[in-house]
Amino acid sequence: MSGMATQATYDDANLILRLYELRREEKMRQARDWFGRSFAPANMEEANKLAPPGSPENAYYRMVVSYWEMACSFVTTGVLNQELFFQSSGELMFVWERVRHLVPEVRTMMKNPASFRNVETVATAMAKWMESHGPEAYPTFQAMVRGVATT
Repeated sequence: MSGMATQATYDDANLILRLYELRREEKMRQARDWFGRSFAPANMEEANKLAPPGSPENAYYRMVVSYWEMACSFVTTGVLNQELFFQSSGELMFVWERVRHLVPEVRTMMKNPASFRNVETVATAMAKWMESHGPEAYPTFQAMVRGVATT
């Protein structure tokens, strides 16, 4: 990924602020709230029950995941400073932990090996970054996400 050793710029800060504004949009807030409370499937079969195609829940799922795929694409292409992104985008890791085990099946189903590629790339790097600040930081975070009660 580009941008690792570069100094963050005002453009990076402005893009981070814009990403934050997008997360505050009303429909996105509803989608994020639903995702955080309710989307914790064990497999694709459960995911399809929680968010059947054509349902509002499916739209919420797609909204949350596509938002983070877009945001992560800014990092993987070098448009956004990685360090600044890591410092302000912890929610990405929550989303990644909820979908990571579904990714292989989604890629097969969609016949697209690039599905979730930006999220996976950035989340993998962010996990290493978290561990560089504290060796137990990422495993502790993973355990916390698994322990979050769902409705």
